[in-house]
Amino acid sequence: MLTSVDADLMRVLSDPLRLRIVTLLARETLCTTHLVAETGAKQTNLSNHMKVLREAGVVETEPCGRFTYYKLRPEVLAGLSGQFAALAESARTAAGNKRACP
Repeated sequence: MLTSVDADLMRVLSDPLRLRIVTLLARETLCTTHLVAETGAKQTNLSNHMKVLREAGVVETEPCGRFTYYKLRPEVLAGLSGQFAALAESARTAAGNKRACP
C-alpha cells in the first residue's frame, strides 16, 4: 500500500524539471553547473529544486572544492518502484473480483 511518504515522493517527482534532473542523475553524478547547462534552468531555480530533491531523500550531495555534486539515491526510487509493482500485482490478482451493487 502506498504511504503518505510515497505520495510525497510522487509529488516531488511530478515536477517536470525535477524529473529531468533525476533522469540526468540516473546517468552520472553532476554538479550544479552541469545541471544548469543540461536543463537550461536558472541557477537559483535549480538550487531550489535540488533542495526539494535533497529533503525528499532522492539525491545526496558530495562537496568537491567550491562545487557541489549531486548523485541519485537509487534505493529510494527502487522502493517506490516496488510499491507500484505490488499495486500492479494486486490489480492482476483482483481483475476477476467484482463487488455487487446493493
